[in-house]
Amino acid sequence: MRIGAFYFRPRMLPTLVLVLLIPLFLWLGFWQLERAAYKRGLASELKLRAQQPEILLTGREQHENIENYRKVKVRGQFEPGKQIFLEGRKHQNRNGFQVITPLKQEGAELRVLVNRGWVPTAADGMSLPRVQTPTGPVEISGRASIPEPPALSLGADSPSLQWPARWPYLTVERFAGGVDYPVEPFVILQSSDDDHGFVRQWPLPRPSDGMHIGYAVQWF
Repeated sequence: MRIGAFYFRPRMLPTLVLVLLIPLFLWLGFWQLERAAYKRGLASELKLRAQQPEILLTGREQHENIENYRKVKVRGQFEPGKQIFLEGRKHQNRNGFQVITPLKQEGAELRVLVNRGWVPTAADGMSLPRVQTPTGPVEISGRASIPEPPALSLGADSPSLQWPARWPYLTVERFAGGVDYPVEPFVILQSSDDDHGFVRQWPLPRPSDGMHIGYAVQWF
C-alpha cells in the first residue's frame, strides 16, 4: 500500500501485537474511569456521613456494621492499664506517639478503643511518655475509624503481651487477642473539642478523581 511517497507493508507480528494491545488499552482506560466514579461516590458518601447525627454507643451490643468516619459518642471509664502507644507518629516534624486507651462503656463489659491524640517522645527518646488519664466517668465524642494493618509487616511487629504496649501499628483484632472481654470493631478518633486529651488532628480523606481521569486519557 502506497501513501504519498511511503509504502505501507503491514507485517504479521506487529499487527497481531497491535490487535491485542488496543483492547487492553481501552479496557484500562474504562477501568480508570470506573475508579474515578468510585472516588466521586466515596467523596459524596464521606460528606454525607459528616452531616449525619452522631451514634450513641450504649454498650448493649457491638456495632459490627458501623461506617468509617461516622460520628459517635460514648460514656464510660478509661482503663489505662492496657494502654497502647503507637510509635513513629509525627506532628509538625516532631517524633511522638498516638495514645490508644480502652474505655469500658457505662453499665456494660463492652470496651471501645479511643485514640486520644498525639504526644511527643520522652526526653530520653527511648522510654514511653507519661500521660495523664481521667480516673472518673467521661463522655467521649469523635469519629469511628477502622484501622488496617500495613501492606507489609515484619515478624518483629507482633504485638507485645506487656502493658502498656508499644506497637508500630494497631488493629482491633491485635488488641482483642490479648484481652478477655469484647471490644468494638473500630477505634474512636477523639474530638479535638473534648477535654482530657492531646494533639488531635483528624482530617477527613478527600478522594479525588483527577488522577484516574489523567490515567484514563493516557491509556486511551
